Order: sequence, then structure tokens, then C-alpha cells
Amino acid sequence: MKTIAMIPARYAASRFPGKLMQILGNKTIIRHTYENAMATRLFDEVVVVTDSQVIFNEITHYGGYAMMSKLPHESGSDRIAEAVADLEVDIVLNVQGDEPFIKKEPLQQLLKAFEGKSGSAVQVGSLMQVLYDPVLLNDPNTVKVVVDNNRDALLFSRYPIPYLRDKTISPVYYQHIGVYAFRKNALMTFSNTAMTPLEEAEKIECLRYLENGIKIRMVETTYHGVSIDTPEDLERAKLLV
Repeated sequence: MKTIAMIPARYAASRFPGKLMQILGNKTIIRHTYENAMATRLFDEVVVVTDSQVIFNEITHYGGYAMMSKLPHESGSDRIAEAVADLEVDIVLNVQGDEPFIKKEPLQQLLKAFEGKSGSAVQVGSLMQVLYDPVLLNDPNTVKVVVDNNRDALLFSRYPIPYLRDKTISPVYYQHIGVYAFRKNALMTFSNTAMTPLEEAEKIECLRYLENGIKIRMVETTYHGVSIDTPEDLERAKLLV
């Protein structure tokens, strides 16, 4: 089974333009993400797919593999769907460019969700971790997810879910981590489907799957990294380098 990792890398991020070229330690964020994905040795190929010549040059200058998008795209999944359309591949793993702390174990756990008899029905998978920090829980830049008894996603939101109406209970809150894995046909179906109302409202691309009845298997991990969505996230990330 051929498995590749694609890293969508948009330069003009709405909340933090140029964030992927910010320096974290002694490297850019996008270079950390690429090199950490390569270091897992889980993939037949690792590719950065970008709309930016600056990011393309950053990756290729250090011997990495990058591709330029041909069309503008609203989501990272749409960007990588264009890149893999003509490739022979079974599983595509999407690592967001702003995940510089990604490690082997969470990616390995995610890929295992597609294996065996139970995994044969999984079309899309993603990662989540328990969310303890009340500041992040109420931060709209931190995406939350709730799941059913099979660990399939019920809903993603920037709002704290579940809403705590009964103050006597202590629900577990999960943070969605921006790493997805798809069977190629599921990814291409996503790309050929119009943006859906919840996706458009929340600006969370995986809601397009749920709104079209495609389940997302969530894999819990103890990732404990930092997604770089804002300048404040970058400052938090610097404490981990």
C-alpha cells in the first residue's frame, strides 16, 4: 500500500500572513514540519504543496521536494487533491504546514486506523488530544471536536463543545490536531464537492465530509505540540524548541 505525506503550505494565511516562513529556533516553521515528517520514515514520499515561490524555494534549497499549485484553493485538502490527482497512491496523509512539532507516533497511530478488517471501512481519519487549558478551550483559533462511541467525529467547532449546561459534570474536551489521512478516492470526492454551509461558517474544512455523510475516524494521541495560527502561538512554540 503506497502512502505519501502532503504538506499544504499557503503563504497568505488570514490570521498570520507569512507564518510558515517565521523562524522557530534556527529553522522556518515549514522546514521544521517537512523535516519532522521525513524523519518518521513512514512515507514513500513527503511533498510540500504551495502557492508561494518563497516557500517552494525554502524547501528545495535544503534538498526537499516541493510542488507549486496550479490553481488557487480555499483549503489544504483541495490543494493536495490537485497534487495527487494523477498519482498512484492508496493513502494520503495531510500534515498542515503549521504543525512543526509533528512526530512519528501520532502519524503511525493514524495510519493504523486504516488497517485490518475494522480499518477497511475507514475513509478519512484525523488526530485529537485531550484539551485541558481553559484559555485554549475558549480560543476560536483552537478547533474542538466531539466524537461518538466508535470515535467517529460528530462535530468540529471553534466554539467550546460540548456546551456545559450541567455544571455538576466534567466532560472531556478534545482539541482537533490539523493532521488528516484519506483514501485517495475520499480526498478526490471532497475536492469535487462544493463548500458546505457549516464549513463556510466555521472555516473548518473537515466539516465538508460530515455534511456529506462521510465519517471521520478520530485517533486520540498525546501529541502536545503547538499549531501556529497566531503570533501568540509562535511565542508559545518558542518555549518548546
